[in-house]
Amino acid sequence: MELATLKKFKPTTYADAADGYRATGEMAAKAKDAIDIRITSGVNAQLDGRAATAALGELKELSKNLHYVQTECGLVSTALNGFAYDMAAAKRKLDAALADAQAAHCTVKPDGSVSFPAGGEEVDGKVPEGGTVKGTGGPSSPTADAIYRQAANAHPNPNYGKALEFANRIADAVKEATDADAKWAPKLRALKADDDLTVSDRDWADVKSDMSGVRDAGKGYLDSLPHPPKDGSHKDNASWWNGLSPEGQAAWLSLEPAAVGKLDGLPSAVRDEANRIVFDEKYAQYRLELAAIPKAPANEWTWITAGMYPSKVHTDEWMDWHRQYGERYEQLTKSLKGMDSIQKRFDQTGQNSLPEAYLLGFSAEGNGRAIIANGNPDTADHQAVYVPGTTSNLSNIDGNIDRMAGVWRVANDEADGKDVSTITWLGYDAPQDIYKDAPFRHYADDGAPAFNRFLDGLEESHTGASGTHRTVIGHSYGTTLVGSAADHGTLNADDVITAGSPGVTVARAEDLDVPKGHVWNQEADGDVVPDIGRWGHGGHTSGSYWVIPSDEWFGANQMATDTEGHSGYWDDSPEGPSQSLRNQGLVVAGKYDDVKLK
Repeated sequence: MELATLKKFKPTTYADAADGYRATGEMAAKAKDAIDIRITSGVNAQLDGRAATAALGELKELSKNLHYVQTECGLVSTALNGFAYDMAAAKRKLDAALADAQAAHCTVKPDGSVSFPAGGEEVDGKVPEGGTVKGTGGPSSPTADAIYRQAANAHPNPNYGKALEFANRIADAVKEATDADAKWAPKLRALKADDDLTVSDRDWADVKSDMSGVRDAGKGYLDSLPHPPKDGSHKDNASWWNGLSPEGQAAWLSLEPAAVGKLDGLPSAVRDEANRIVFDEKYAQYRLELAAIPKAPANEWTWITAGMYPSKVHTDEWMDWHRQYGERYEQLTKSLKGMDSIQKRFDQTGQNSLPEAYLLGFSAEGNGRAIIANGNPDTADHQAVYVPGTTSNLSNIDGNIDRMAGVWRVANDEADGKDVSTITWLGYDAPQDIYKDAPFRHYADDGAPAFNRFLDGLEESHTGASGTHRTVIGHSYGTTLVGSAADHGTLNADDVITAGSPGVTVARAEDLDVPKGHVWNQEADGDVVPDIGRWGHGGHTSGSYWVIPSDEWFGANQMATDTEGHSGYWDDSPEGPSQSLRNQGLVVAGKYDDVKLK
């Protein structure tokens, strides 16, 4: 970069361009939301048949394109702001050096050299003449420092040392600008989409690569912005987010969506956007990775004779494949199954009157995490947060999503026109084995703090003037986590529903942090889990057995159930919801007098 270019450089030009890309991204986001929430939901609600199916497919692709545009525009905007930030720093250094040179009566030439006037004490009857010097690398260069000190001390004209300092500062500013230009140019060139109308998995993989590149180049810019509070409360998180400028919010969403998506207390729409970026990137990455794994050998099994009887065993060829790829293949397959379920819920908006979905948490690591809301919790008059139990993980999230869709329908029908939001909260590592894991409460104790933070975050992000009525629903081991959350913190809820509970770690309903009479329990015929809890899981003893919510002594309202077994509490049919499901919806809607008790 030349000195003249840096002198004329206007960081505001690039900041204005960044604002333009950000505005374009926001327009794409609004268009995407219009498709997902209004248009697609309308088609789902009113039309059927092959034409409707085809239209929904096209709308889904258009929505994906718009989300891609939104995400890439956010990255371009942040990259331009990052470039402007780096260049502005270099230009400030140059402007300061030019101003100091002018004040010292030195002249800066187009090539960056500096002319200085005559000056100093006479030598042989003459004042030392002026001259011209060129920078040697800037004040940060050891060589320049040495030359400058030597020149300042030895040269008879004191203006020589000053001019050399100015020249070095100018050279340093130009070099800094040149380095910034060289750093950002390839990052900005990389933010270019394919010239087709299909957003592919490879496109989203490129988004992840682009994000990494802009994040590395923009570290200085991001560091200049306020950072989220370390281990901050829901109020701290909200204060940080609300204190950011629109440019700062866009930068954090663009470069650190996973971090933003985890922050309790932020608006649900913000968390949804952040987590959907993470979701789409991970979805694409896993599909590409799975496609790259060689298919398992077709001849998986063979027979060998050991002793008198033949035995069926895996072939050597299959075992070699499994040793190399099996574990990762299984992880990818399970995770993608869960992601397919989440995407399916996105696509169901409008079906059976379902509202838009919000992805309030997501991770594909380990057993996976997912927090999915039906309807916007921030504007809901009634919220319900459901905690699933043993064996729950990302791969089987579909059933837990469906359960809260059913509760939403019932509660919405009973809410007298008020807004309802129901949330599936798989935000902890649930025990995966009913025998080896479920008897231990450390899974609940480990997950309880995150659950309390989430509930507090819902309170913080709610925008309704009159607040919201919040119900916590736990199933199986999920009830144990709910009890631990009340035991180790304050459960931010108005009602608690326990279904198929083996115990909640506290002795009485009054210990669950909700008003007296607002703990509701369900135990269906044929559900053995409460009986298991009575003999060693509940956490508090009364005589020879453990106390659980189904026991009269516990003090919960015992709701009627017309379902059977451990997993039927949300049974629904075209003829209508089961009484078990209907009772939950009535509590969520605050229609306590209509709840049918045993």
